[in-house]
Amino acid sequence: MNKIALVVGASGITGSNLAESLIAKGWETYGLARTPNIEIEKLKPVAADLLDITSLKSALADISPTHVYITTWMRNDTEAENIRVNSLMVRNLLNVLSEKGSVLHVALVTGLKHYLGPFEAYAKEGFLPETPLREEHPRLDIENFYYAQEDEVYAAAARDGFTWSIHRPHTVIGKAVGNAMNLGTTLAVYASICKETGRPFKWPGSAAQWNGLSDVTDARILAEHLIWASTTDVARNEAFNVVNGDVFRWSRLWKRIAAYFDIEAEGYNNKIQPLELEMANDSDIWKQIAEKYHLKETDLSRLASAWHTDLDLGRPIEVMTDMSKSRKLGFTVFQDTEESFFDLFKKLSAVKLIP
Repeated sequence: MNKIALVVGASGITGSNLAESLIAKGWETYGLARTPNIEIEKLKPVAADLLDITSLKSALADISPTHVYITTWMRNDTEAENIRVNSLMVRNLLNVLSEKGSVLHVALVTGLKHYLGPFEAYAKEGFLPETPLREEHPRLDIENFYYAQEDEVYAAAARDGFTWSIHRPHTVIGKAVGNAMNLGTTLAVYASICKETGRPFKWPGSAAQWNGLSDVTDARILAEHLIWASTTDVARNEAFNVVNGDVFRWSRLWKRIAAYFDIEAEGYNNKIQPLELEMANDSDIWKQIAEKYHLKETDLSRLASAWHTDLDLGRPIEVMTDMSKSRKLGFTVFQDTEESFFDLFKKLSAVKLIP
């Protein structure tokens, strides 16, 4: 049977890297988004709004995917609204596809907020799990839109008979524009501003994150993991953590990133110094940098998500992720984390998103 992939959120970090990997492996691949990705060769763009079921039915009328990869979400003001909106997006999609009877597998990408709590209670007292994080950790006794998304997949799988997989990456490192969670590009933009203005590259986070062990997920690793789980019998109907496979300390990596950009690194200085405040007045500076170096994006807010970087780097505990479950089932792909960052920086420069 031909494998026909529908990548939902194909304009984002995860979706775009997944689409490229699927196409490279010979899959017929459709990329669904409100503003479809037209930069990836052989990706078939699908313009649709997941909150508009009429729009979805029209856009998917002639598409019968065998594998569906849900890599998108929408940020709202409260967790209650996050739950309502993001579960509805998944429900609408799977209801429309149900009528086709073509879907064999659905993969859903969530993340470590499954263990650390939603935005409103993120990594706060009462919501601090034991690390390394393991898939068998129970759900927190609190509303969480990741749980609501999972439940929509489980219900549709029970109804329609497809298999599923849940993928929980740590911070995803990869190229994207307009993405709400984009630590790698945010740090590249911040470092570029520091270089241009002569400011020090200040660590914005907590002592625990500065000194403790951490890990991240390269978008290319996540893409391979999604394809593996959706095509491997023993991996179906399972939830998985997915990270690069190494661990690091920010106290080293921060200095390495600063050295890459040839700027002065400033480490933890007895208090959290949020990046959102540090970059609050940098919009005009970025426009000037973009014009000076003929960059493609002059809008700082479309490249940097300082608020989310602050969430990640400000956590009061070290956070690392156990991947034994995937390893035991045969997923052995590995990525060096420093190379993840440096590869990203080179790509951002090559496509004129940073100097």
